[in-house]
Formats: sequence, C-alpha cells, structure tokens
Amino acid sequence: MLLLSDGKQFSIHGLMLLVAFIWGLSWAVGRILALGLPPMTGAWLRYIVTMVLFYLWFAARALKGKKVNWLPTGRQSWKTLTLIGLTGVLGYQIFFMHGMQFTAAGDASLIITFNPIFTVLLAAPLLGQPISRKMFVGLACGFVGVAVVTGWSPNTDIPFEDRILGDFMILLASLNWAMTTNMTKRMMERRKGEAEASTLEIVVWYSLIGTVMLTPLAAWETWQYGLPEPTMTDWYAILYLGALSTVIAYYWFAMGIEKLGATAASSYVFLVPVFGVLGGVWLLDEKVGWTLIAGFILIVSGVRLVQRESERLRTG
Repeated sequence: MLLLSDGKQFSIHGLMLLVAFIWGLSWAVGRILALGLPPMTGAWLRYIVTMVLFYLWFAARALKGKKVNWLPTGRQSWKTLTLIGLTGVLGYQIFFMHGMQFTAAGDASLIITFNPIFTVLLAAPLLGQPISRKMFVGLACGFVGVAVVTGWSPNTDIPFEDRILGDFMILLASLNWAMTTNMTKRMMERRKGEAEASTLEIVVWYSLIGTVMLTPLAAWETWQYGLPEPTMTDWYAILYLGALSTVIAYYWFAMGIEKLGATAASSYVFLVPVFGVLGGVWLLDEKVGWTLIAGFILIVSGVRLVQRESERLRTG
C-alpha cells in the first residue's frame, strides 16, 4: 500500500464513500429501469453504453503511448472469457433485471450482500481452497438473514409471492457474480494457460462477450414487444448504470485498492446496502423496518464468519 498524506488519505476515503453511494443507489435505479423497459433490452442498452466508454478508455490509454490489448489472445483465453461473460453479464443480468421487476430495491441490496459467502464456498471447487464447518454456520446465518428480509419485509405494497420470486432471482444473481469473481481470479493466475491479462482487461473483454450474448435476447424482446421507446427517466437510468455505476465507479474503486489496499477499500462495500435501502426510500418511496436491519446484521455476520474462517484456513 502506498503511503499517503493525511489529506490524500481523506480524499481517497471520501472517494470510496462516493463509490459505495453510487453502487447503493444503483439498486433503486435498476428497479426503475426494469419497470420501464423489457429487462434484457434495458440490460443490453446499459452494456452498449458501458462498452463504448470502456473502449474510449482504451483509446485514451493508447494515445498516451500505453500498451493496450484491445481483444484477448489465444483460444484458452477466449474459452475462459466466454464462461465469465456467461455468468458475469448474461446470467447476472437475467436474474438482476428480472428480479428487480418483482422485489424492492432496498431488499435486493441487502440480499446481494450474500455474495461473499458464495464466493468463498465456490472457491473450494474452482480454486482448491479449503472449507470448514464454521463456513456452513456462516452460510446458515446468511440464509436466515435473507429469509428475514424476504418474509418480513416492510415493503408490503409488493405482493409476497412477487417478493419471494424477486429475492430468489437476486440470490441467483449473487451466485453468478460469485462464480465470476472466482473465474476471474483463476484467469489472472493463468491456471488453464490463458494469456497474461490485467483485471481491467479481463473485465472489458468478458463484458464485450457478455454484450454479444445479450443481443439475441434483446432482439427477441424487440420482436415480441416492438421497438423500445425509452423515456428520459429510462435513459437517465441507462446512463447511470452503464457509465457511473459500471465504468467510473469501477475505476475509482480500483484506485482505492491501489492507494489504500484491498482490505480497506473493500470494507466500504458493506455500506452499499445501507445506501441501497436509503436509495429505495428516496427514489421509490420504499419503507424501512427493523426486519431489514435484523436481516442485514445476520447476513453481514454470516459473511464475516465465512471470510474470517477462509483467511484462517489460507494462512494457518
């Protein structure tokens, strides 16, 4: 970790707080988009914006004389990236966009916090990391938290059956993102003989492949429902999710990891559901109740137990 002056430390921590706010608000914005456009059409438009900005970023780096790998090289890299695009873009967006049609933004932002538990447990078959009984205790604690959020949500204006379906889809989105995280780490370690690549390059490449995968689904929705006619609100949501939440916040978060270290930067992720609930209240008039707080505490407790046990097994 780089040594920074107090002023620079403060500014970087402020930037991490802003990233948590942007990612938290994206849940309410995602529900607005999911209710405004057919789900895969909204996801496709979001990723079109994302890819334009990512490749403009690449172009800017190239103009500065920096080496840019526009596309992956090698058959194995393409195979691995296709799998990551399948889970990180196609799978995640299918469950995220459909899930946000049926559940509250605040509820979803709490449930997605379950992701680190899936990540650690999937690291066993994907990365060969050990697991223990304590991890399953953490898993059970997290599931109880999800059950509390789903079963006793204060957002009773959404039918109970819809909330169950939506929350289950968000849980599947979390599972897809956990698989993406582990496969990205495995590719960075070149376990299958993939070409060397940075985290940024892997994200851009699998996002590109995932955008291609989304295209036939968006085309099918267009054939079913006609050409989409996004409102200004829909366009604001697309730009927010595609530009601010995906590209800019990702860049700032990577900067935070570089300046503060992965542990300090990642700690801000636990503020995302807090801003997610507040974003739902602000933009969608959702409700806050003790059950959301209790569910959040249970999920985070399960996550911390699994993470601590994983660290103990790796270092012990």
